[in-house]
Amino acid sequence: MTHELIQLRRKFHQIPERGFEELKTKQLIEKTIETFPQQHIQLFHWKTGLVVKVNGTASTKTIAWRTDIDGLPIAEQTEVSFASEHAGFMHACGHDIHMTVALHLVKELAENPSRDDVLVFFQPAEESPGGALPMLQWVREEQPQLEPDEFYALHIAPELPVGTVSTKPGVLFANTSELYIDLFGTEGHAAFPHRTTDMSVAAAHLLVQLQSIVSRSVDPLAPSVVTIGKMNSGTVQNIISGHARLEGTIRTFDAQVMKTIQARIEAIARGIESSFDCRITIDYGSAYYQVVNDELLANTFESFAQKDGVVDFRLSNEAMTGEDFGYFIQDIPGVLFWAGAQAEYGLHHAKLNPNEAMIPIMAEFVERWIRYRSS
Repeated sequence: MTHELIQLRRKFHQIPERGFEELKTKQLIEKTIETFPQQHIQLFHWKTGLVVKVNGTASTKTIAWRTDIDGLPIAEQTEVSFASEHAGFMHACGHDIHMTVALHLVKELAENPSRDDVLVFFQPAEESPGGALPMLQWVREEQPQLEPDEFYALHIAPELPVGTVSTKPGVLFANTSELYIDLFGTEGHAAFPHRTTDMSVAAAHLLVQLQSIVSRSVDPLAPSVVTIGKMNSGTVQNIISGHARLEGTIRTFDAQVMKTIQARIEAIARGIESSFDCRITIDYGSAYYQVVNDELLANTFESFAQKDGVVDFRLSNEAMTGEDFGYFIQDIPGVLFWAGAQAEYGLHHAKLNPNEAMIPIMAEFVERWIRYRSS
């Protein structure tokens, strides 16, 4: 079983795909499911994702497990023999492992169903632009029988040892929003600055003012982040720039704080427009709701993991990472937990190489947990 799971993970690792373009990935998921007993299985297709329903023997509730299936636009540098075959793309966030764990769950339940119905969501576009919210909307509008009573998921944690699971009640992951700001002015020769409106200078002032938001507009007891990770302006050294672009991210543990920060960004932008005689557009890109674990279920999960005898439970701290699983458990009780992957490099790193010993351990633990919730 261990060899089969590792080989399956490696197949997924070789074919990372952009969100809502996971055609090869979905095909491999379907081909794998075709090898399982079909008597208790139903498949429901949505875009490049799908939901597998495994009917229980005497169901009184429905339990759901979610895996994400997309890759990242990162050029892999691991040098492993099963490296990405798709240039410029990599499974640098563990989704290849997530899918393998989920397929193990489908296989075991197909062979030996639990009492309750179990849904396994293969969700596209977690990285961008976000597949959880539209997938949930599809369920509620077109497939209401697929809305579960409980929802669970895991995420690999490179910094934790293999065999470790970690979570906490309440807020685990932050609200997140992408941030793209474009400034439009008048380009011109460096010798005639009075005939231009310089967007390099305007962008520099905007960048500095954005850094005042967290320190002066947000309650210091409400953690938040405004980071500009990329700034582009100009073409050559003797031409004054007529266009500049800032790209960044906003992260908060409170949805209202997110609104406050966005309002301040827009107010500052209007001031820059007036000061530098330019035009500014703002795009928040993909925005994810915070992951808030259900208090009762998180405590139940902790108790189960501590008594499991195989995994090691650690209480987690909240993190400024983002995960669109938060949409699934905004109104449905659920838990997301970290799973130790013991790797030298972190998430979204081109050299991330999780320890594959975690795969059978987590696959079997997840099966035990779902069966426990269905007993």
